[in-house]
Amino acid sequence: MTEIQDTTKQPSVSMPTTYDPKSAEAKWYAYWLENNVFAAGKRPDAIPYTIVIPPPNVTGMLHIGHALDCTLQDIMTRMKRMQGFDALWLPGTDHAGISTQTKVEQKLRGEGVSRHDLGREAFLEKVWEWKELYAGTIHEQWAKVGFSLDYSRERFTLDEGLSRAVREVFVKLYEKGLIYRGNRIINWDPAARTALSDIEVEHKEVQGGLYHLQYPLKDGSGHITVATTRPETMLGDTAVAVHPEDERYRDLIGKMLVLPVIGREIPVVADEYVDKEFGSGAVKITPAHDPNDFEVGERHRLPQILVMDESGVMNANAGPYQGMDRFECRKKLVQDLKEQGVLLQIEEHVHQVGHSERTGAVVEPFLSTQWFVRMEPLAKAAIDKQKSGEGVNFVPDRFEKTYLQWMENVRDWCISRQLWWGHRIPAWYCDDCESITVSREDATQCSHCGSAHLKREEDVLDTWFSSALWPFSTLGWPDDTSDMKKYFPTSLLVTGYDIIPFWVSRMIFSSLEFTGENPFRDVLIHGLVRDSEGRKMSKSLGNGVDPLEVIEKYGADAMRYMLSTSSTPGQDLRFRWERVEQARNFANKIWNASRFALMNLEGFTAADIDLGGELGTADRWILHRLNETSAEVTRLMDQYEFGETGRLLYNFIWDDLCDWYIEIAKLSLYGENASAKKTTQSVLAYVLDRTQRLIHPFMPFISEEIWQHLPHEGDTIVLAEWPAYDAKWEAPEAVAEMNLLMDIIRSVRNIRAEVNVPMSKKIELLVRASGDDTLSILKRNEEYVRRFCNTSSLEIGTGLAHPEKAMTAVVTGAELFLPLAGLIDISQELARLEKEVQTLNAEVERVEKKLANEGFVAKAPAKVIEEEKAKMRDYAEKRDKVLARLAELKG
Repeated sequence: MTEIQDTTKQPSVSMPTTYDPKSAEAKWYAYWLENNVFAAGKRPDAIPYTIVIPPPNVTGMLHIGHALDCTLQDIMTRMKRMQGFDALWLPGTDHAGISTQTKVEQKLRGEGVSRHDLGREAFLEKVWEWKELYAGTIHEQWAKVGFSLDYSRERFTLDEGLSRAVREVFVKLYEKGLIYRGNRIINWDPAARTALSDIEVEHKEVQGGLYHLQYPLKDGSGHITVATTRPETMLGDTAVAVHPEDERYRDLIGKMLVLPVIGREIPVVADEYVDKEFGSGAVKITPAHDPNDFEVGERHRLPQILVMDESGVMNANAGPYQGMDRFECRKKLVQDLKEQGVLLQIEEHVHQVGHSERTGAVVEPFLSTQWFVRMEPLAKAAIDKQKSGEGVNFVPDRFEKTYLQWMENVRDWCISRQLWWGHRIPAWYCDDCESITVSREDATQCSHCGSAHLKREEDVLDTWFSSALWPFSTLGWPDDTSDMKKYFPTSLLVTGYDIIPFWVSRMIFSSLEFTGENPFRDVLIHGLVRDSEGRKMSKSLGNGVDPLEVIEKYGADAMRYMLSTSSTPGQDLRFRWERVEQARNFANKIWNASRFALMNLEGFTAADIDLGGELGTADRWILHRLNETSAEVTRLMDQYEFGETGRLLYNFIWDDLCDWYIEIAKLSLYGENASAKKTTQSVLAYVLDRTQRLIHPFMPFISEEIWQHLPHEGDTIVLAEWPAYDAKWEAPEAVAEMNLLMDIIRSVRNIRAEVNVPMSKKIELLVRASGDDTLSILKRNEEYVRRFCNTSSLEIGTGLAHPEKAMTAVVTGAELFLPLAGLIDISQELARLEKEVQTLNAEVERVEKKLANEGFVAKAPAKVIEEEKAKMRDYAEKRDKVLARLAELKG
């Protein structure tokens, strides 16, 4: 490893006054990469811990949601690596079929060229150039945020290994009859002229109309009223459906209607799909332009009539409207229907309309010949596995319901796309026998008749087809590689709730089908990063946040800490700049505390740390709190409670370490007792070292920078041992002592503030202990009280008399008296005590009600009930003492 400094011998005490994120981040990420510290496989006997990154699209810049998603993965990877696991965080990117092709086509249009001008091969060369450019940009961004990825195992969904896995899966599913080619309704983008997946369709509220139409019966006996939001599709109607039990239409079932304008005769059919309570109870059926109508049409063997082409232009089946754009056709048709008296009314109607995420075009449900995956058997296997209790662990568990609901209602999956960029479908059509040959390698002859007259399928596969294989294809499947053996199944997937159906579900059923195992043990679902007002970030609102801008302003650690600790699993978080600033301030607090410590550790090495000597109350307390915090941080992180972890670390570092222990440490650090100073130095060095390790997964850069200055062993904090719970540091008696001392010091400082007596002014203080045990504690720690209360005189005893005209305070185990003659306003003190009595009365009443609640007493553990009773006794005792003092002052 590249040597930074020989800190095992003597640490540097020359930490700058302020922390500079930019220089530290660039320096340490380069160091980590140069020394290959992120690589898995260096601990052959260690338990593996694997995360495969949700591959970002090679379409541009990473956004703040990516920063959150990957920061959570990095936190877990860094902790597990420090715990001694063989941790692999595998990076990679997704070719993102339609997204990338759309971007490149837009660029070419700006140059006055289309993909068709270039031809397929030349166009794909342009896309590969785009991929290389933006993959490099993504690498730079990963580095900026500090992600500890094993770049030696990086994958791309179109690299040869993954492409081979895709072909293997396609062929096997085809051979099992689970992939077929057929006519079905799909999402169609008329602008890009390709099928779309559901996730590529954005549903937007649109102000439109609900058009009520009358279809006359052929025999002239009347008509049936139907309603539609897309009147142009009526030109493809092949029936009107009613519910078989609807008395209004019972006698009309089987009769023929005449389709207005076109004049085609269509039947009235009975189908339970129809809701007889909704509208007129009659529904127009357009099998080629609506997925539900398609199903009805299949059941009744209705014709499937497409009335527009792939560009959204009306075709010959549209009769007089042929050649019109679909929306122009709508206007003209509505006008014609009015003139014919067929249009009863147009009702204003707000409804959800699908738009292409990439082109913005209104998506058309469209009957098309496509390739599909037969989902029922795959979904059933996954559902059975989940319900058996051996499925994936969803965190939070409520998202298991989202997963199962989608799987239980899944339709066959359209996997073909009319694009050039992607995995080309490995199918060939025979010109002679018109059969299909599917092959893992390039086919040279028909598998049915042996003909060499084959034509390759032009379409590519849906991006999600290759993404569904990501957890195992990235590890070398279908080969039985060493990585596959060791790192699969993976340990954790981190992703947003919005792609559970589209990606998480597909990875699960694909993995079960091809490996027989779940692809990951846990799937952690996080929410979206919204703006400060709770709105979704979007280009149209202009409220997006660039993670690089955040890093430029506050540093990567501040952004990471804010993002990871600002919400609970599954919940959205609001991005607020002030929270990033607070995180930056926290980082500065850690820096300043460490800088102070180092100024008092000159010449001190890791070998000098000795915790076996006589430890004072504060020493034992901070070691106990560190030990307790280490155990709780580990527990919370293993439960993915990053918000709670952040709160715990913040409180320990800011309050316990900085505000209390370091201040107390100054007594011995600046004192004459060499032995006490050595002990304090040892405790300070040890606690700061372990604190940097605990905060490292959240703030990797500043923790490494500080750790390298501290006395330590090892080359980098990345590979330092994670602080584990150790029973030898349990010191409940020291905690009780420190709690008493801190209560006294806080109370005295509060009284000073109340009567505007500055800390610099010395005061008299009398402390009346409630018993000999408390007295012993106070006598043993008298110096702490004297120093931090800044006393001119301090008297501690059990039988001290109440001085007149004194400010008072009651803490558990002691009463405090501050004789402040000339500074105190008696009426003000009486008001304060009366207010304190009210507060204590309220606390006593609250606990009494809780203990009187039969439901609480019946369900709560005995320990909890005893704790509540102890609280009530404590509040009552404090109240009695305050009442006595009130009586005394009034007397």
